[in-house]
Amino acid sequence: MSNPRSVASTTPPVCVLGLGLIGGSLLRAAVRAGRKGWGYNRSDATAAAAREDGFDASTDLRAVLGRAEAESALIVIAVPMPAVDATLDAIAEYAPSCPITDVVSVKAAVLEAVSAHGMSPKYVGGHPMAGTSASGWTVGSVNLFREAVWVVDTRHDVDPHIWRQVAQLALDCGAVVVPAEPVEHDSVVARISHLPHLLAETLAVTGDAGGPLALGLAAGSFRDGTRVAGSSPTLVRAMCEGNRDALLVALDEALALLTATRASLDAEASVADLVDAGHAARGRYDEQTHWEIVGIEPGSDDWAKRLQDAGRRGGRIRRL
Repeated sequence: MSNPRSVASTTPPVCVLGLGLIGGSLLRAAVRAGRKGWGYNRSDATAAAAREDGFDASTDLRAVLGRAEAESALIVIAVPMPAVDATLDAIAEYAPSCPITDVVSVKAAVLEAVSAHGMSPKYVGGHPMAGTSASGWTVGSVNLFREAVWVVDTRHDVDPHIWRQVAQLALDCGAVVVPAEPVEHDSVVARISHLPHLLAETLAVTGDAGGPLALGLAAGSFRDGTRVAGSSPTLVRAMCEGNRDALLVALDEALALLTATRASLDAEASVADLVDAGHAARGRYDEQTHWEIVGIEPGSDDWAKRLQDAGRRGGRIRRL
């Protein structure tokens, strides 16, 4: 995708609000890429740790946002969903003209909050599909997004110039961009991210109920299946409860599969249907191929719709 705009216009300074695993890694990666960046965190300890590592970080939200306004920075909201409204209140007061993106794991709810604040014309959502079960600045990594998928909100009325800014930030952090519409994003993420968290918690509780012997015998399948159960419960609740409607659909489908399998095991001593279907589904995941999206210029006719369609079909953007 060629870029008719100047480099300066698509690579503004970056102001990151929230310096946990994702926000902290984003600040690291953006600065390594040559971007000017600074961050805010309400915790004195986190901000101090970031400064000790050589990054510009503060607990003074008003000052951080005032600087963003003065330098026309791209603001990145990197706080949990329950803190988004208060963060938007501060942006509206201290940095009302800045473009905004986010790294929250749900998109429709953030868009709704942004719209309620009258900020949707300057907002383009984002969701890097990366992370670990750990949290906080100290576990962040400059390489966290290397070759990771970074979803960029491509709703029909999105501003193409701000879209470029957000997509370029993702690329600068080492990710590949997948364009998607917010509601569709939330539906699929419920299936491949939020439901796995609930299943991991279920496996962990079920295994623990077997006592010390069960935990002593647990090996790779239990370890891998429960890995994300080690994530912060507060963060897991925020992402799952923030995507309630879509997660309920996915959870109902999973429960139906397990209920049918239990009935089959009881009546026929067989789990074949689920095992065979699951094996085939995993094979499709392993064999899925991806291709590079080129030739669709943001701002051209039906550009958002065409990018959405390309994203659905496995397309990814690697350069603008």
